[in-house]
Amino acid sequence: MTDTTQPTTQVNVTPKTSVSVLFAGDSGDGMQLTGTQFANTVAVYGSDLNTFPNFPSEIRAPAGTISGVSGFQLQFGSKAVYTPGAKFDVMVAMNAAALKANLSNLHHGGIIITDTDGFDAKNLKLSGYGEENNPLRNDSLKDYTVFEIPVVSLTRKALAETGLTTKNIDRCKNMFVLGVLYWLYSLPLETTIETLKTKFKKKLDLAEANIKAVQAGYNFGDETEMFSQHGRFSVAPADKKPGTYRRVTGNEASAIGLTAAAKKAGLQLFLGSYPITPASEILQTLANLKKWGVKTFQAEDEIAGVLTSIGASYGGALAATNTSGPGLALKSEALGLAMIFEIPLVVINVMRGGPSTGLPTKPEQSDLFIAMYGRHGDSPVPVIAATSPVDCFYAAYEAAKIAIEYMTPVICLTDGYLALSSEPMHVPSPNDLATITPKFAAARKKDDAPYLPYKRDERGVREWGIPGTIGLEHRIGGLEKQHETGNVSHDPMNHELMTKLRAEKVERVADIIPDLTIDNGPEKGDLLVLGWGSTYGAIKIAVEQALANGQSVAHAHLRYINPFPKNLGTILGNYKRIVIPENNSGQLLHMIRNKFLIDPVGFSKVQGLPFNEMEIEAKITDILKEL
Repeated sequence: MTDTTQPTTQVNVTPKTSVSVLFAGDSGDGMQLTGTQFANTVAVYGSDLNTFPNFPSEIRAPAGTISGVSGFQLQFGSKAVYTPGAKFDVMVAMNAAALKANLSNLHHGGIIITDTDGFDAKNLKLSGYGEENNPLRNDSLKDYTVFEIPVVSLTRKALAETGLTTKNIDRCKNMFVLGVLYWLYSLPLETTIETLKTKFKKKLDLAEANIKAVQAGYNFGDETEMFSQHGRFSVAPADKKPGTYRRVTGNEASAIGLTAAAKKAGLQLFLGSYPITPASEILQTLANLKKWGVKTFQAEDEIAGVLTSIGASYGGALAATNTSGPGLALKSEALGLAMIFEIPLVVINVMRGGPSTGLPTKPEQSDLFIAMYGRHGDSPVPVIAATSPVDCFYAAYEAAKIAIEYMTPVICLTDGYLALSSEPMHVPSPNDLATITPKFAAARKKDDAPYLPYKRDERGVREWGIPGTIGLEHRIGGLEKQHETGNVSHDPMNHELMTKLRAEKVERVADIIPDLTIDNGPEKGDLLVLGWGSTYGAIKIAVEQALANGQSVAHAHLRYINPFPKNLGTILGNYKRIVIPENNSGQLLHMIRNKFLIDPVGFSKVQGLPFNEMEIEAKITDILKEL
């Protein structure tokens, strides 16, 4: 096969350190698949990358309308990439609605690649432009570089002899566009070709058609004058730590993290789950890991999902359940049950826009309060928040370690942005992962002292008594337990004691979590940007830019929400002002105010979209001007 990174015609190649690309079109145009294939290619090529899929919640959104636009944005580069880009450098617009919905986020002077077949009278009307206001025929795009390509027509021409129906041929148009992008950014076709052969291994005619389409798009870029005059670009591979890499989404990373934790602890992994957007891929990923001893159960509802996991945990498995917003609310009673049982359970909650059904496919940091307080009675549990798609692996692993070693449910928070986005992951060696040590109660002989299921060690942690073990017969249930014996007790003083002991155990988790560190910036100064969860990338880039401009600003990011790191109060006291960007109405802000009696500046965004670095940098500038 020829080297597709080299053009057959002589054109100028401009090197870039990073590029942000948006693929946008109707939900049926295959933009998610196209973006995923492009991301796979740049990952194999060696670039660092970060992606952001953005699609409607409807199964088939209204075609041709702005509400029906599906997008996939990614940034790839030869340096570290933390976000999909505040704005993008090139936009593929498969129809008029895709252009109208996204044009404001394209860099001035950026590239637009349009499918002119998607700008007919019908599409112009549905998009709101109107036939008399075709943006390709007036001067509204004069500040951009526009490539007009009749993608559908050219795809039909390229595949005319395949014998496929017109409907099936038109489904290949996204591969034609993908080929054009590969040419424009000097990327090889081989990764996509091999993927198509695997994807359609039982439908060779479809495999061959899609391969022909991507090759035709590449050749179109190579042989068309408008592209050769403009030139192409190249992005060198990133300088990465040597080792094995794979591209993962946050959901895949969460599933793999749970599996790794089970193997490290010497336990079977059980997931009781009910499918819910955007968390379902955790169940799907784990269902494919049966060869590693993973057991998955798709329950009839959220309550059954978590209760089966509680049963598996009682039986000695590393048990987990996954959900999102409304599902976490439905699980709340059962989580209180797991908390009073004092058994290990990992809950991965992939947050989405709320309340109620809200915005099922849009990200939001909406569930911090319910994770912290959303259970009956005094029932605190540890809460961890992942910061990136790859960190979903480590957050899930850490949640499992705490759950097992402290005999408690743990909530691990991700969100729709992290869960569906992707980036390259350096695959760790099992030897590099922290040990996980379950503490099982030993079998009792006839003359041994009676088993005390709620007798605690110096950390306040009870032993894990596995049913069927000789001499470990004991009561378990939702009623309050007598201290040490576990017998049902309605004694007022005992209830107060047990409530206190359960809370103290969770607080002692702070003994094993690391101190909070400053991610970037001075140890003391004018302003600290305090973040949690998926705001990490945008804050990091914004603070880096502010520091380059000579501003006194620093960034710290919370991974452990309950309990907080022991030194959090000290760090907060080292800065004149604190600002907390959140994709909610200020939930961490309230927690910090209540805990430390200070008054940070809130910065909320509740739009179903993640923060971008430009928004945070502007907020930093405004606050420092006030100081």
